[in-house]
Amino acid sequence: MTAHESVPSQLVPTAAADAAESSQADGAPVVRIRFDVAYDGSGFNGWSRQPDQRTVQGEIERALSTVFRRHPPAPTLIVAGRTDAGVHAAGQVAHADLTAQQAAAVLKPRRGSTAETDAGAALARRINGILGPVPDIVITRGSIAPTGFDARFSAVWRSYEYRLADREAKRDPLQRHRTTWYPTALDGAAMSEAASTLTGLHDFAAYCKPREGATTIRTLQDFGWRRDDDGVLIATVKADAFCHSMVRSLVGACVAVGEGKLAIRDLALLRDVGERTSAFKVMPARGLTLMQVGYPDDSELAARADQTRARRSL
Repeated sequence: MTAHESVPSQLVPTAAADAAESSQADGAPVVRIRFDVAYDGSGFNGWSRQPDQRTVQGEIERALSTVFRRHPPAPTLIVAGRTDAGVHAAGQVAHADLTAQQAAAVLKPRRGSTAETDAGAALARRINGILGPVPDIVITRGSIAPTGFDARFSAVWRSYEYRLADREAKRDPLQRHRTTWYPTALDGAAMSEAASTLTGLHDFAAYCKPREGATTIRTLQDFGWRRDDDGVLIATVKADAFCHSMVRSLVGACVAVGEGKLAIRDLALLRDVGERTSAFKVMPARGLTLMQVGYPDDSELAARADQTRARRSL
């Protein structure tokens, strides 16, 4: 991920701030804020807001509604990648657009405090304060986004880790919320070799839950397994983007190889057939964490967003 410059309060809006602004449909200037977000997904029904369900987006947007109760409407979030129920994040990225009035309100000093100089950092602090002293969501960084930045469409890759403690690994109860425990011993070397056969640009329909109108063509840039010092198997999975349940399906297929239920070559064969199969199980969400989202240089953000909006095709 790239670093982004902040904009001093006295420059909102000015020529310098204009570089960080886009336009709303009505032509009013907006200031785009990038949020870096971490969360324990155990208590959430995924990222996306849903009626009567606790979600990560819903909780952050509720905090934004509190911050901007005197300057409605509250901004909504656009996220780099929507995570499923129970999936965690260490490096999720989202953005929200503030009106110039909202940006000025965030920078206005509160009683007993000094004037803020960075709208992104100031808003992150306020959201974290509303989320509480021991929250399961933390805005790890707020910053003014550079011109052309779009949390979803400007991203060039996302990386995940999956933690799996088989019979050979130490089972640490302090890690139980982010580690799947598996009852048998697994061949980690065979799992890593099988994972490497899946990389490249392919149609991953066999490893995705279908969604109408959504493409399953992805570039899997990296996929491998290692054991940490406690013997826990950790998968690293990196791609331009992921379709629904793709990572947990890929992990499940590797587990089948590790158990000897599938051969190493079977994973690529199943992929190339292009149909969902019962040859492996989709693994639980508990072990999965979104680690990082990668973006190009600031000068390439807008072009990347335009490119990504075009439907992928082989």
